[in-house]
Amino acid sequence: MYKIVKKEKLNDSVTRMVIEAPFVAAKAEPGQFIILRVDKNGERVPLTIADYDRDAQTVTIIFQIVGAETSLLNEKEEGDFIEDFVGPLGNATKTDGYKKVAVVGGGVGSAIAYPVAKKFFGIGTEVHSVVGFRNKDIVILEKEFKTVSDKYVLVTDDGSAGEKGFVTDALKKLIEIGEKYDLVIAIGPLPMMKFVSLLTKQYGIKTVVSMNPIMVDGTGMCGGCRLTVGGETKFACVDGPEFDGHLVDFDEAMERSGIYKTFEREASCNLLNKEVQ
Repeated sequence: MYKIVKKEKLNDSVTRMVIEAPFVAAKAEPGQFIILRVDKNGERVPLTIADYDRDAQTVTIIFQIVGAETSLLNEKEEGDFIEDFVGPLGNATKTDGYKKVAVVGGGVGSAIAYPVAKKFFGIGTEVHSVVGFRNKDIVILEKEFKTVSDKYVLVTDDGSAGEKGFVTDALKKLIEIGEKYDLVIAIGPLPMMKFVSLLTKQYGIKTVVSMNPIMVDGTGMCGGCRLTVGGETKFACVDGPEFDGHLVDFDEAMERSGIYKTFEREASCNLLNKEVQ
């Protein structure tokens, strides 16, 4: 059992939890993920590690309340326990050898982008963080990003916070004023990562994307995270979750990611009906 030592509401649909998990905290690195189960009958949920504290022996997760299991997780409070918390899994972000990087986060994907920016900043790399949301009401981690970024650009679709536009607009503006990046890392919704990759390909900038949005069971057994990278079949959870954004077949990945939406809606409805009864 794993104790919840801190719980914080970041916005109406996103929650941050700090979990006591000594063995995971000891080896966790940015880019990796854990698998949790809320209780012994729960679903396996892969969540990317949002932060970790080796001294305190804790791991931070940030999750969006989108289905049955995340709804159950969100019902837990500080001092409660969750059944399973397994990790770290997946391959860590490769951070050596880069002098200047742009970390691009979209929506709740910014929770995954933050530890990557923090790692780069901590080893002396110049970090420009470009983070986008639909509107000001769902902006998260603004203070955290500012502390680990040499340049921080916030954009919202409607202009209610930061600059108006999309992350691709802000990134293109930075490139065109002369910012030269060794690497761009894009983490967020699949369409966002696709268009960031299309943009950077025009400028010949190496780009890495995190394909965690298509993961299901986190072990490669379900096949739900299967994707095509450079004409080869890969699994996001085993081979990734990070891949060369210029080689990922995003259209195929987006089609596959919609397979489980109907099942998840049904599971959420069943959970709600049980609570009402």
